[in-house]
This record gives sequence, C-alpha cells and structure tokens, in this order.
Amino acid sequence: MNVDEIVPVKVSSLAFDLRNPRLAEFDLAGSATETELVRVLWEAMDVRELVLSIAASGFFRHEPLIVAREDGKNVVIEGNRRLAAVKLLRDPRLAKELTVSVSVPTLTPAEAAALETLPTVQGTRESAWRYLGFKHVNGPAKWSSYAKSRYVAEVHRKYGVKLDDIAGQIGDTHKTVRRLYRSLMVIEQAERMELFRRDDRWRTHFSFSHLYTGLDYPGISGFLDLSLDSDEKRDPVPHEKARELRDLCLWLYGSKKEETPPVVQSQNPHLRQLDAVVASKEAISALREGEGLAAAHEISRSPTTVFEDYLYSAQRSLQKARGLLSTGYDGSKELLRTAESVATVADDLAEEMERKRKFRKARRAAVDE
Repeated sequence: MNVDEIVPVKVSSLAFDLRNPRLAEFDLAGSATETELVRVLWEAMDVRELVLSIAASGFFRHEPLIVAREDGKNVVIEGNRRLAAVKLLRDPRLAKELTVSVSVPTLTPAEAAALETLPTVQGTRESAWRYLGFKHVNGPAKWSSYAKSRYVAEVHRKYGVKLDDIAGQIGDTHKTVRRLYRSLMVIEQAERMELFRRDDRWRTHFSFSHLYTGLDYPGISGFLDLSLDSDEKRDPVPHEKARELRDLCLWLYGSKKEETPPVVQSQNPHLRQLDAVVASKEAISALREGEGLAAAHEISRSPTTVFEDYLYSAQRSLQKARGLLSTGYDGSKELLRTAESVATVADDLAEEMERKRKFRKARRAAVDE
C-alpha cells in the first residue's frame, strides 16, 4: 500500500465495509442496506461531528480513504465514518430517511460538487492492517473491546501474525492483546459447541467487555477451569466444562429464545457479584434455580463478611439519624420507643460479642499452654 498514490474516486462507487471490526457488534447482515449502515454509524459512532466539520471546512484531501477492491466493489476499509458523513451531506433524501435532516447542513451546488469524488489510496486488508491498527485501535476514536478482538483475531489467523507482534504494532500491551484474543475464542467455542449464539442475546448491544473483564477474575476463571496457557488456544475452555460455559454466557448475555434476561446488568457491581457466586457451589445452585444474582451473592458471602456489613451499615444509619436529631425528631413518643429498642438490641449484641471474644481468647490461651 502506497499512501503517496492518492486517487480520486466517485462517492457513488465507494462501498461501506461490512467486515469492519467496529460494525461487528451490531450484527449487520451481509445484505444490510446503505441506509442501515449509515444509521448505525450515525447513532453509534459520532458521524454528526464529522458532518458538521466537513460542511464547514470541506474534506481534508491529505487524509485519503483506504480502499480495497473486493468482489468487484471499491470497499472502504478505512474511513467509513467519513464516507457516511459525505453521503449524508450529498443526499438530503438519505438524511430525511434517517430523520436526521435537522442536523445535516444544506450544501451549495459548488460545495456538493467538491464532494463528488474523495481521495483514496488503493490497498488490501493484509497490506493495511499495521496502519489501521496503529491509527485506530487506540486512536482518538478508540474501538470497543469487541472490535479490537475481531481485528486481532483476523490479523493473527488470516495473516499469521503473532499476537505479541500485533500488540507491538497497535501500541497495546501483550497481555491485553492475548486477553482480547482469548475472550473471542471463548465466545466462538461456545457457538461451535451450540451453547450460545450471539444473535440470540437479550440486548441489541453486545457487552463483550463483560466477558473480557470477567475472564480475568479468579472466580469466573476457575469456574471455566481456564489454564494459564489458554490465551492462544482455539478452545480455551475444557469440553467437560460445557455446562459452565453455557451458564456463564446465559448469565452475561441472556437469551431471547429462552426469554431469559442476563443477570449481569452492569459490570459494577454485578460482574463482581457473579465472580463471587461462581466460586460457591451453593450459590451456583441457587442462581441456576432462578434465585437471582442478589440472593445468590448473599449465599456466597461468608457469615463474617455479612455480619460486618450489617454492623457497619447500622452504625452509619444511626450516625445519620443522630445528625438529624435537632431538625428531624418531632417529639414523637413512638420514635423514642424505637430508639430505646435499638439501644437494647445494641447492648445485647455488644454483650454477646464480648462474651464470645473472651471465650475465644481463653480457648487460645488453653491451646498455647
């Protein structure tokens, strides 16, 4: 690929790239229309900003699109957002169809004519991967973890580039690239084993980062029995852990077919809670039986931790009530009785704790003798 050989190409003959890693998480079919593609780019990838910039300043000719000739088409493998912006500016009907016309400036005939062709550099995916990775994977508009994993997997498997070499080229750590690749391998393994389908997930957005992050947690990693050398394996999860892999995918992503929403709604706190649950057989059983993540997480916690949390929570609540005494207490006799009851419970609890502490201290002394 020679970036110095810039060739103008008509906008009408430029095609969007359905294989673009950033579009992969939106489940666009191979027959997706141009309108569907532009809608995704507009709604999810800040094309509006580019529309306003190009309308105000024109298209920067020193930043050509990278085009690969594939299946008789000029496929834009780098620059899909800019292509979408130009198409919206040049075609008011497209903007109207997407109901974004109020955000798209109207061009003068001269301005529209200036955008009839765009600067391009001819290349192939293989010759362009280093440039694309360096510019975009960790660039100004960073790719999602799923887009990164798709990009890493394609370069590694299709072009035979080592994962460590990819890491060096895109400016990421070796560990991160290996984690990305392993996470995608886990998803693909689940699909090959017919345990999970990405297109059956509960939500439209594919929260790949849940899996990417979770696989590094000790509970989830142990639940799947992932080994230290699993980051380059085609099947990272032992096949005897098929049920666990299916359960994890269901808990992370749900299933439209089974009418089951995911138990992980957000990484914080739900992913950490799930990590604790899958480290406890009793909690796993509760979650499998439909108890819910909160209930299963409570089961997974040690009695000592639960006791501490309740005690500190009670202390914080009482401190807040004490701070509001002068303005919040209206002289109610009922509230006074409640406070007295709380004091009695607190005294009883403190006495029981003191007796238990002394008993344990005496037992330790007896053992030492």
